Amino acid sequence: MLAPDGKYEMTMEEAVDEAITSRRSVRAFLPTPVEEQTICDILRVAARAPSGTNMQPWKVYVVTGDKKEELSNAILSSGVRPEKIEWDEYKYYPDKFFEPYLSRRRAVGFALYNLLGIGRREVERMRAQHDRNFTFFDAPVGLIFTIDRRLNTGSWVDLGMFVQSVMVAARARDLHTCPQAAFAPYHREIRPILGIPDEEVVVCGMALGYEDESKPENQLRSERAPLEEFVSFVR
Repeated sequence: MLAPDGKYEMTMEEAVDEAITSRRSVRAFLPTPVEEQTICDILRVAARAPSGTNMQPWKVYVVTGDKKEELSNAILSSGVRPEKIEWDEYKYYPDKFFEPYLSRRRAVGFALYNLLGIGRREVERMRAQHDRNFTFFDAPVGLIFTIDRRLNTGSWVDLGMFVQSVMVAARARDLHTCPQAAFAPYHREIRPILGIPDEEVVVCGMALGYEDESKPENQLRSERAPLEEFVSFVR
């Protein structure tokens, strides 16, 4: 759409679609700071996400600077490897993967490691890449999302819509994110540093910042299944 000055302007439809479709998991960030006001604006907009009877079950802990580094060090020095740690608060993945989820999981993993030049038997390099989760992929801002453990499954759905809204609102401000379930089983390391009470479940983390476009891992574009695989029109 042309503006009065002759320059092209996105329609609302285009702007919303762009914010959603340009959202992806960025795994390398620039050190460029994100203003606290911008973070507050993103979270304020995201809080318009729907929730059953307007319960608004989400909690967010924002970490930057020394506190973010303290959090990262606590997890990385815990001595517990991610592949060994117990998911004792909730389970994100099934005990055994099956199709079509197994193939999708493998495809995105292989694509990422190929971009990084990591071979299938280079276990230590794979571990090092996974550990970058706990530095929020060098993003200047880390978010930890929690929910009251007394709430039920519907409220977890509400939290998911809030998390998605955070990521879309970030894209509207030219920022990128990476949602990270990897933080969840390290709740014992996270709680004392952030002052998270026992009645809250640590659900996930999220990196927030400006993309480092020079890094190969940020070339990853995961595929999406065609509509006919997940949509049924019942007429």
